[in-house]
Amino acid sequence: MSKEAKTNALRMLDRLKIDYVPHTYTCEEFVDGTRVADMLGQPRGQTFKTIVTASKNGKNYVFVLPVDRELDLKKCAVVAGEKSLETVHVKDINALTGYIRGGVSPIGMKKLFPTFIDISAQEYEKIFVSGGRLGLQIELSPDDLLKACSGTFAEITFNV
Repeated sequence: MSKEAKTNALRMLDRLKIDYVPHTYTCEEFVDGTRVADMLGQPRGQTFKTIVTASKNGKNYVFVLPVDRELDLKKCAVVAGEKSLETVHVKDINALTGYIRGGVSPIGMKKLFPTFIDISAQEYEKIFVSGGRLGLQIELSPDDLLKACSGTFAEITFNV
């Protein structure tokens, strides 16, 4: 990728000397993660989305989970040490993270929020997450993602 095309996520991975593979796709507007996985031929369970939440006192938390699963907000609150959490409204995502809907990467946000990655990520050698803009996915190891976002593996989705 050319230098000017790098996102905060890619710059952070470069700075940390973490190996990754960028994958691009044509996208003019938001499409959900399952569609992105299908467009790139990535397994849905191996492709992860990023959801930002807030507690009643305004503290934010980031959760990274497979695109074909849903957050269990009760489990999320427990791992975050909060009574309850709710997802942040789409209109507030850019101001909070520096990214837009559909391009939110758990890596390189404006501020480092406590980040929890679904334990299912540990089943794979490589996973895919947003690269920080529409049309860009990053392939990297779950442990490297953990390092890049100072995250924690946790059970955060509904049992299937």
